[in-house]
Amino acid sequence: MELSAFTYSLNSGVARITLNQSELGNPFNQVFCEEFKRLSVECSENPEVRSVLISAAGKNFSVGGDLKTFLKSREQLPRAFMSMTSDLHMGVSRFSRMDAPVVIAVHHLVVGGAVALVAAADFAIASESAQFYAAFTAIGLCGDTGISYFLPRRVGSRRATEFLMLNQKWAARTALENGLINEVVEEDALPDRALALATQLAQGPTRVLGKIKRLQLSSYQQALETQLEFEARAMTECAYTEDAWNAMNALAGKQPVRFENK
Repeated sequence: MELSAFTYSLNSGVARITLNQSELGNPFNQVFCEEFKRLSVECSENPEVRSVLISAAGKNFSVGGDLKTFLKSREQLPRAFMSMTSDLHMGVSRFSRMDAPVVIAVHHLVVGGAVALVAAADFAIASESAQFYAAFTAIGLCGDTGISYFLPRRVGSRRATEFLMLNQKWAARTALENGLINEVVEEDALPDRALALATQLAQGPTRVLGKIKRLQLSSYQQALETQLEFEARAMTECAYTEDAWNAMNALAGKQPVRFENK
C-alpha cells in the first residue's frame, strides 16, 4: 500500500499505523483523510489484522486541522470540509465497528480531531509530555472526527462541554483523571508499552472483542430490553465458535488458552 501521510505494517496480527507528516506536525489534511479511510478498509477486511496500533512520528502526535490548507480559498472551504470529513468519518466508523481493537499512543501535542481519535480508540496511552487541546472554537469551528460522540462517552457530558466550549488544554495526568486515556507512561516507555498492549489484544478472541466494541456503541441508543437482546444474540453467536468451545475446555482442563478466530 502506497502512503504519504502514514506508514503501515502488519506483524504478528498487529497492524501498525504511524502518522508520518512530521515536518508539518501530522495535520489532518486531504491526504490524511483519504489514506485514513483506506487504512480503515484494510484493517477491517484483512483477517490477519487482530489489533491496530496508531502512533505518530516526530515531535507532536498531531497539530489537528491543516490551517494552511483551510486558508487557500474561502469559497472552497465548505466543500473542502465536506470532502475531507466524508473520508475521515468513514474511517472513524470502520475502525470503531471492526473486530480488531484499536490502541492509540500519543505524545506532546494532541489537537482537535486528534483528541477525537484518542476518545474513539478502544485503548489510549499517553506519554507524560502529552497535551490535549480542544482548539476547534479557537478557529470558529464546532468539531468533527466523532468528537461530539466519543468524548462525552469517555469523560461525561459536563467535562466534554467544558473542554470544547472553553477551549481547554489538558495535561496527560488531567486526561487520565477525566477518563480520556487509560494510562500515562514515561516518554521513552511509550512505544514498548503500546506495542505490548496491542500484542496482548492480538492474542485474544478478536471476533469476541469486536462484539464487545459494537455492543458498547449501541448501548446509549437502545432501550434496556433491546440491548439485552443484542447481548443474548451476540453471546449465542459466540457459542457457535470453536474459540469459545476450545477456551472453555482449556480452562476446565487447566490448559493454556489459544484463540484462532474460528
